[in-house]
Amino acid sequence: MTAVAIGLALAAAVLHGTWNVLVKVSGDPMRTFRRATFFAALASAPIALAAWLLTGRPGLTPVAAALCAISATLELAYLWLLSAAYRRGELSVVYPIARGSAPVLSVFAGLALLGERLAPGQLAGVALLLLGILAVTLPQTSGRATVPALLTGVSIAAYSAVDRVGVRLSTPWLYGWLLITLLALGLAASMWIGTKLEQSRGKLRDEREAGLDRQPLTWRQAALIGIFMWGGYLLVLLALSIAPLSVVAPVRETAVMAVAVWGIWKLRERKGAPLKLFGATATLLGVVLLAL
Repeated sequence: MTAVAIGLALAAAVLHGTWNVLVKVSGDPMRTFRRATFFAALASAPIALAAWLLTGRPGLTPVAAALCAISATLELAYLWLLSAAYRRGELSVVYPIARGSAPVLSVFAGLALLGERLAPGQLAGVALLLLGILAVTLPQTSGRATVPALLTGVSIAAYSAVDRVGVRLSTPWLYGWLLITLLALGLAASMWIGTKLEQSRGKLRDEREAGLDRQPLTWRQAALIGIFMWGGYLLVLLALSIAPLSVVAPVRETAVMAVAVWGIWKLRERKGAPLKLFGATATLLGVVLLAL
């Protein structure tokens, strides 16, 4: 089952890297998150209802529902932090820092707090994964985006640990649907409050002054981002339901490698290129060891 979980986590990594690119080029990350999450919640509601009726109307225990609410709160913080980081820095800087720091904390949470155990070969695979991600991350740690990017990694590790417990106490797809719905409501409420606070303090900046490209995001684009965001996240929840957090979390972050190679190849980001390539190799070897 570990190999299946790794496959799900790798597929989620592909979707995750893709939607991050789309969010970055959208020009307004928070507005994009709001629309994409609203579409995902709206589109998944009839599917969830049909599945609920066909599977005997499963429910969530109070503990699972509470964990889902905690995870939604942590993910709301994650989206705000990621948005702040993208406003301040480039994708090839923010993404490796945010996603590279999360597995270190997630593995620690899985082994130390959740009592998970790994075979020696799997431990070696995790070590290689973390070494590879660290090698890619180190050359990028500079600029105003570093702090929000690192805090994004902390929030990722926190909600991953909560979800690892929550999905084991519930039906994964039902847990995921409730989480998306709560997050859509949280995004709408927090953005409304944020706008009112900025208006009351006279800090609502002109869009051009903020340096953002405010091209309207179409619903088709929002739908695609929503599908990639939450389809990938549901894959992670399924992986967490059958494998330890300390395995799933590092594999999910292998999208860091794709971003690093893309930056070297397409964006000509030559700084730290040897470390980035070393990190990509170490990560691939780590995935192979985890799958054995």
